[in-house]
Amino acid sequence: MNANALKQLLQSIASGRVTVDEAVTRLKRLPFEDLTYARVDHHRSLRKGFPEVIFGEGKSPEHILGIMKAMVEQEDTVMVTRLSPEKAGVIIAQYASAIYHREARILVHMFGSAKPASKGLILVIAAGTSDIPVAEEAAVTATTMGHRVKTLYDVGVSGIHRLTGYDEFWTGASVFVVVAGMEGALPSVVGGMVDKPVIAVPTSIGYGASFGGITALLAMLNSCASNVSVVNIDNGFGAGYIAALINGLVNK
Repeated sequence: MNANALKQLLQSIASGRVTVDEAVTRLKRLPFEDLTYARVDHHRSLRKGFPEVIFGEGKSPEHILGIMKAMVEQEDTVMVTRLSPEKAGVIIAQYASAIYHREARILVHMFGSAKPASKGLILVIAAGTSDIPVAEEAAVTATTMGHRVKTLYDVGVSGIHRLTGYDEFWTGASVFVVVAGMEGALPSVVGGMVDKPVIAVPTSIGYGASFGGITALLAMLNSCASNVSVVNIDNGFGAGYIAALINGLVNK
């Protein structure tokens, strides 16, 4: 239940359209619901503006469906990250209106439609084609949270001229998410060109000395561009979430 839903419920009580007992029934699962294998945080929309997100990796389809059922009954948007196509198929069989974004490995079940932010743009940039799944995780996350997103892929430093021909993106973006593996240089390049926040995402893409993304992570942490911050290796979800929060400030 988000803030708008709570306001509508309180207004319904005040007008007599909903009884106190009916309201208690709708609110009894707050602040959380104990499913034994999960404690679903139904209060998160009120506290943070977006519901709890389900991390799908390592969870059985049955557990995911149980958590989803609890959230859907509270009229929350459900987002499941790191979800395999096999698990997604099981879930869509139960929730036909859910949408699975295969490349991002994210499943979304919307309750209604997200009201898009009226201002700002999140620009998600990927250094190489192999980085796109992590970039798409960021893009789908921010889009699901109600923000305008554009993407720019395969513009890494080995052909940096590919990056500079998109002036309409540079001038319109309020926050950048820059995804790169290998040596992880691209966020520093972007950070040196713009006066907006840059969220750097190291990926595990690269040859042996990339150490599964550690080389890119350390390079980004040592960026000399002062507007660059860094999330964990392959954490497109975290980058997209933070970018949405930053862009949300533009809309207040």
